[in-house]
Amino acid sequence: MRTIGITGGVGSGKTKVLAYIKDKYNCEVILADEVAHKIKEPGERCYSALVDLLGQGVLAPDGKIDKGKMAEKIFGDKDLLEKVNGLMHPMVKEYILEKIRLHKEEGKIDFLLIEAALLIEDGYADIVDELWYIHAGEGTRRQRLKASRHYSEEKIAGILRRQLTEEEFRSHCQTVIDNSGALADTYGQIDRKLEEYL
Repeated sequence: MRTIGITGGVGSGKTKVLAYIKDKYNCEVILADEVAHKIKEPGERCYSALVDLLGQGVLAPDGKIDKGKMAEKIFGDKDLLEKVNGLMHPMVKEYILEKIRLHKEEGKIDFLLIEAALLIEDGYADIVDELWYIHAGEGTRRQRLKASRHYSEEKIAGILRRQLTEEEFRSHCQTVIDNSGALADTYGQIDRKLEEYL
């Protein structure tokens, strides 16, 4: 089994790339965002620590952590946000490491793909076999974000400023998939790369 980390700037098309691989290959896809939601559920590894940190006020009537209340509590409080991230990011990584171990033991899939916004910053290069950078030019990404998410130019500029540069992405990743053009071309690049390992 080969473990591949998938990264790239907002609007680069990571979701489409992962959907294609999931549909065509014997693999599992782990999205760090989904793991983060899962580990906040009652009884899961992050729940008690988050409630202790943020207080009972973030709970919904059913006892679950209310996403809106949590966001409200953290918004504008940089110190609290850092504490929440310091708590959650290592637990997300721990969950993913357990999944990697489990799949290696079972030996039933060819690829395990992991997508996380901070794949490079959080040191995932140390736990995956390789990192892939899904690339699309800034102009293309801006157009996609306006069309699919209806983001304003101002919002897009703010997001892009906070992300790694093209050079940083490329320097950390072993494979670059160019997703600027037709999807058929993107899929061809993916197939050529993955079929090397089969």
